[in-house]
Amino acid sequence: MQEIKASMAGTVLNVMVGEGDSITAGQELVMLESMKMEIPIEGVEEGTVTEVKVNVGDFVNEGDVLVTVK
Repeated sequence: MQEIKASMAGTVLNVMVGEGDSITAGQELVMLESMKMEIPIEGVEEGTVTEVKVNVGDFVNEGDVLVTVK
């Protein structure tokens, strides 16, 4: 089980995947906004999304789990 975590604190602008989606390495999963910059959060390896833990508009802190992948 792989946990995709926030690299910095920010607001979730977009969630590009849902539970059950297949992903590839480097695919954008979540877009964060911090200090008026958009920060894409990408998958590290191939897998299937098992859980999306955030919604658009949520505030997350650095290290918070955004998506789990199996």
